[in-house]
Amino acid sequence: MSSKIRLLVSGGGTGGHIFPAVSIANAVKEKCPQAEILFVGAEDRMEMEKVPAAGYQIVGLPISGFSRTRLWKNFKVLYRLVKSLYKARSIVKKFRPDIAVGVGGYASGPTLWAAARCGVPTLIQEQNSYAGVTNKLLASKAVKICVAYDNMERFFPKERIVLTGNPVRQSLQEITCSREEAIAFFGLDPKKKTILIVGGSLGARTLNQSVMAAIDHIPGHEVQLIWQSGSYYEATIRAAMKDKHYDYVVQTPFIARMDMAYKAADLVVSRAGAGSISELCLLGKPAILVPSPNVAEDHQTKNAMALSEKGAALLVPDSEAVNRLIDTAVEIVQNDTLLEKMHQRILALAQRDSAARIADIILEIVAERKSK
Repeated sequence: MSSKIRLLVSGGGTGGHIFPAVSIANAVKEKCPQAEILFVGAEDRMEMEKVPAAGYQIVGLPISGFSRTRLWKNFKVLYRLVKSLYKARSIVKKFRPDIAVGVGGYASGPTLWAAARCGVPTLIQEQNSYAGVTNKLLASKAVKICVAYDNMERFFPKERIVLTGNPVRQSLQEITCSREEAIAFFGLDPKKKTILIVGGSLGARTLNQSVMAAIDHIPGHEVQLIWQSGSYYEATIRAAMKDKHYDYVVQTPFIARMDMAYKAADLVVSRAGAGSISELCLLGKPAILVPSPNVAEDHQTKNAMALSEKGAALLVPDSEAVNRLIDTAVEIVQNDTLLEKMHQRILALAQRDSAARIADIILEIVAERKSK
C-alpha cells in the first residue's frame, strides 16, 4: 500500500501488551513506510518508556485500574476515567487517524471509545482465551477482532473474528544459534537436560519459592536450571543464596537474550500470560504453566487450560507449585517420549506471522474506507 495512512495504537501496562503493539506498528511500517503512527498509553505505565525506545511517539492518559480492595480509591479512578475520555477524544480529533487499534490495557478503552464516537474504524487484538470486560464492550463497534484462540464467538460477533494469533518479539522469530551455542552462552553442560524457569518481573514469587524449596534435591548431575527470578525479588534471592553454590543453576534477575534461553531449554516453566504462551507455541517448547492468581478474571488459568486440555502443556495451580512444581519438571524433562509429544502438540497451536497478518487487515480496512 503506497498511500499514506494514520494509525492510532492504544494499550499497554505490561510487556505482554506492549510487544504485540510495537510488532503490529512495525509490520504496518514495513508494508506502508509512509504510515504515521501514534501510540496512546497510560501515563504511569511502562509503555511510556518502551514505546519511545522502539521509535514511536506516545501520548499518555491519566487512567488507572479499579481497586478491588480499597473501594474508596475508585472515586479517584472514576475521575481519571472521565478525564481520560475527554483527552482521548481530543487526541483522536487532533491526530485524525484512519483506524484505531486496541491491544488491551487501561488506555485501550477510552481511546477506542473516542475513536468510534468520532467515526473512526476500530480493530481489537484480544490476546487471551477469555475476553476481558473492556474488549467485550468495545467489540460492539469494532470492524474486526483479531484473536489468538479458537471458540472466541463466546464473546464476540462471529462474523468479525479473525484468528491471527498474538504477535511475538521479532528476535524470537529469527533464532539462528544452535542449542550447543545457547548452552555455552549460559556456561552450562550440553549433556544435561535444561529447564528454563521464567516468571516475569513481578510474577515470579511463587516460582522462586518453588525453586528454593526444591533446589537442594534437584539431580544436578542430570538436570540444570536457567532461572529468571525477577528484578523485584533479586535482594531476597541473593540473601537466600548467600554462601551457597550450585553449578547446575544459573540464576539471574533478568534474561536479556531470551532467544538463547529458549534455544537452550528442553522444558520451560512459565506463567500463562498470552504473550508467553504465544512464544512457547511458536517455538514448540514443552511447558509447565503456572497461572498467576493475581490477574483480572483469572484469564491466565483459562489460557493454560486451552493448552493443557489438548495435551500441549501441563497446568500446575499456583497453590500447588511450591510442593510439586520442580519435582514434576525434573520428571518430565527426563522423559524424552513425553517431551516430543508436548513439542508436537504445542507446535500445532502456533499462529505464524501474526503481526503481518494483522497489518494486512488494518490496511484492508483503511483502503476500503478511503475507497468510499
